[in-house]
Amino acid sequence: MGLCFSREDRSAPKRKASRRITSHSAAAAADGGVGSNRWSRIRSSRKEENLIHERALAAAILFQQQMQNGGGTAPFDRSTSLRYSNGNSKRSQALPRSSSSRARSLTDPLLQPHQLVNQDIKLDNLETTHFVLVHGGGFGAWCWYKTIALLEEAGYKVTAVDLTGSGIHSFDTNSITSLSQYVKPLTDFMEKLTDGEKIILVGHDFGGACISYAMELFPSKVSKAIFLAAAMLTSGQSTLDMFSEKVESNDLMRQAQIFLYANGNTQSPTAIDFNKSLLRDLLFNQSPAKDIALASVSMRPIPFSPVLEKLSLSETNHGSVRRFYIEALEDNAIPIAVQEIMITKSPPEKVFLLKGADHSPFFSKPQALHKLFVEISRIE
Repeated sequence: MGLCFSREDRSAPKRKASRRITSHSAAAAADGGVGSNRWSRIRSSRKEENLIHERALAAAILFQQQMQNGGGTAPFDRSTSLRYSNGNSKRSQALPRSSSSRARSLTDPLLQPHQLVNQDIKLDNLETTHFVLVHGGGFGAWCWYKTIALLEEAGYKVTAVDLTGSGIHSFDTNSITSLSQYVKPLTDFMEKLTDGEKIILVGHDFGGACISYAMELFPSKVSKAIFLAAAMLTSGQSTLDMFSEKVESNDLMRQAQIFLYANGNTQSPTAIDFNKSLLRDLLFNQSPAKDIALASVSMRPIPFSPVLEKLSLSETNHGSVRRFYIEALEDNAIPIAVQEIMITKSPPEKVFLLKGADHSPFFSKPQALHKLFVEISRIE
């Protein structure tokens, strides 16, 4: 999700540059290799991939039908999808540092862990093996289904959260008036973590602002924070401020945005929706058609008030958490120029480049993204 307003370009203050990590060979391995072996793996996994897509689409359509037939609470236990590791971790050498450089493939399948290079992952000495995934604006926990499967099979514990009014959370998006209200499912979850329990917090898109908010409240519970093509803000900055700093306006974003006025056209917007016909070009320009179909029946409007809210972040709390940024180089929603501005203003510990990824790397580059998540989890 991005909001497009333009101002004069401001020179970013000089800060210590973050380390950028690339590895062409590791990236090729992350996407399944090349040649006849690659095609045999695609054939062997196609049946299971189709089954996963069908189930995800069925769940999304069921939810949409229920909401249209009177709303209410969807037939799910809670607003988060809680996943646990299978405990079958193996011992092996460390994964190489990696990013994706393979040419884009629309048939990029969800491979089984035994088909990944360097799949045996040593988890014994990690500070935490628990990933908490926070979706971006308009998305929901459903968007992480490939990432959840890959991390779980590698032995990690995974929680994917639906923020208020997102995914299967039935609250009306137009009624959300603050960032704290929007992020409440995440902060409620983190508040219930036991003393000493740590997580790796991942935020995509507007979810970056949401995890920053949570980092300020619960710094001792976050081992590492990963910003995936996300809003990585500084104190006193709102998500709208961040997008307003672009040198050039994003015409595609302007065309795709539909402002909703639940309180009347004379009042401020209450939410932002997207023109469905422009979703592919804006958010999924490198993603498989089946994932675009899933998104088209699952995405919900983005509450407007939280986008306007300025964060209050301290060095003592938010600044104490180790941050990592993953750039999506083919992102049309948060262009690479905007990602670079955020990195320059508030340098994270390391920056990783995900080549061939659109704004939704969990769809367009799932294996390469998985490799980076695993690598970051193992950084000491």
